[in-house]
This record gives sequence, C-alpha cells and structure tokens, in this order.
Amino acid sequence: MSENNSEQKHLEIGKKLQEARQEKGYTLDDLQQITKIQKRYLIAIEDEKFDELPGDFYVRAFVKQYANTVGLDGDELLKEYDDDLPKAKTAEYSEHISQAVESRTSQHKSLGTEVSKSRRYLPTVIIACVIILVLAAIWFTAIARSHRDSSTKIDNSSVSVSGESRKKASSSSKKVTKKAATKAIQLKQSSRTSTSVTYTADKLTKDTTLQINPSSRAWMQVRANNSTDLLNKTLNANQKTSVKVGKDTTTLVITVGNAQSTTLKIGGKKIDFTNNGTYNNTRTVTINFGSQSSSSSSSTSSSTSSTSTGTSTRTSGVSSTSTSQVTTNSASRQTTATSSASTTQTR
Repeated sequence: MSENNSEQKHLEIGKKLQEARQEKGYTLDDLQQITKIQKRYLIAIEDEKFDELPGDFYVRAFVKQYANTVGLDGDELLKEYDDDLPKAKTAEYSEHISQAVESRTSQHKSLGTEVSKSRRYLPTVIIACVIILVLAAIWFTAIARSHRDSSTKIDNSSVSVSGESRKKASSSSKKVTKKAATKAIQLKQSSRTSTSVTYTADKLTKDTTLQINPSSRAWMQVRANNSTDLLNKTLNANQKTSVKVGKDTTTLVITVGNAQSTTLKIGGKKIDFTNNGTYNNTRTVTINFGSQSSSSSSSTSSSTSSTSTGTSTRTSGVSSTSTSQVTTNSASRQTTATSSASTTQTR
C-alpha cells in the first residue's frame, strides 16, 4: 500500500510540473532554452525517471529550477516531495564540491604566481618609462628652440617687407576705390512730365541688376531696347524682384503701376523717379545708355545750328530790303530834281 502511495506521489510531481508548464504555454524546447537543461533530462523529470539524470544532486537542482521557471515554488516543492526525491548530500555531491574548491584554490595559486612575477618586473618597467619620458622632454625642448630661432629670423627679415607691403596695399586700395567709384551708374535727368521721366547714363560695360521692391501690390513691366520684355507681371507686397539688364542694353523702359509704393534700384543705386514724392503719378521711367545720350546731344547741336542758320538768313533778308529801300529813295530824289530843272528852263 505504501509503495502505491509513493508511486502516486512520483506521478503527481511529474504531472504537476507538466501541467504547470502547459499552463505557461511552454514547450519542452522553450523550457530547454530558458533553463539551459537538456530536453532529455526535462522529459525524464516529467516521466519520473530520475535515474537517467547525471546524479542525485542534479535531480533536486533540475526539479527546483524547472518548478521556478513554470511559476511554482521550488523550495516548497522539494520539501513536499523530500522523501521521494534522491538526497542531495551524497558522495557525488561532496565530490563536486571538493572539485570546485580545488579548482578555485588552483586559480588563486596561478593568480598569485602571476602577480609575483609582475611585481618582479615592475621596477624595471618603471625605470624604462622614466628614461623614455626624459628623452622625450629633451627632444621637445630642442625642437622648440630651433623653432624660436627660425621665427626670430623670419620676423627680422619681414620688418622691411611689411612696410612696403602696407604702402602697396594702401595704394592698391585707393585704386580699387577709384575704380569702384567710376563704375557706379550715374543717372542724369533729361526730361520730365507729370507721368514720365527720362534719364541718360553712360554705356554699360557689364551686366547689371534692376531691383524692384513694392511695399504694396503693383503691376510692373520692364522692357529692354523697345523689343524685349524682361518682366511683365503683378508683384505682391514686399515681393522683392531682381531683373538682369544686359550690357548691350541701350534703352530701358520701366512701367510702374504704383509709383508711391515702389522702390527701384539699378546697379545698387536708388532711382528717385518720383522726386521725393513730388510726382507720385509717374508711370514710365526711361533710361538711355550710351548711344542714346550722344544722339540726343547731336540732335540738340543740329537744332542749334539750324536755328542760327535761320537767324542769319533772316538778318541778310532784312539788310537787302533796307538796301533796296535806300536805292529807291535815291532814284526818286534824282527824278524830282530833273523835273524841277526842266520847269525852270521853260520859264
């Protein structure tokens, strides 16, 4: 009867562990990966074949680890089935402990021998490090001295050169400023009406930029040489726009939709086309570059010469008229004198 009870307990512990594993949803492969216990040992525990395990010590250890992994209390389980499980304190267990103690003592001995060997060579290593540091310090000081000597030589030789370079730099900067001043676009107002203004300027030597900045919505058109539209659209408020003006441009016509709210700059120079707000209705801004200004001056000189020619013609006509009048007067005087003489003779 007691044998039947023990067998039932054996079956109960194996079944109990198996049911706990299945409740956790673990397979034997999962349990092997978690516990690192070989699958065949886990099967032997569930089948209560403890003699297939490596020894009595491993039976209790594997059962406890199995129980803790599947959510059971391993210590309580070992107490409950203490009489049925192999005893842990066997000769095999003591043998394992003695082997572990011997391995640890051997490890300590090997470590001690290695430490003693390193202590023997420690003074030699320290002396070698000190020698290396001293040699490195001497080398660095020698390099620093040579660098100082070369730098002083360079400073002495560069004193006179620096003075000359400063003079050359100042003269070159003056030349650059003069050239920059000559390159700025100079606009001269040639004519103005209430809605248009015309400027003349020197011929462009390179491409320039026309900058348009409306403070409110405005329609803008920019035309070059009366044939090419560089811009033709409505700009929103503060929509800055840049238009490239080629160096071959001779006439630039800018049509402004909202003069009082628009700012124009060409080549970085502001165009005061409203004359500080005096002509806010200005719609057309014309800039003549190079040939247009010379042709206007030539037309002005030709008109001046034609005017002087007409004046001289009029003067000559007046003089001829006065001469004919004098001749007529003298002829009439002579006729009067002749008639008076003939009257006297008849008497």
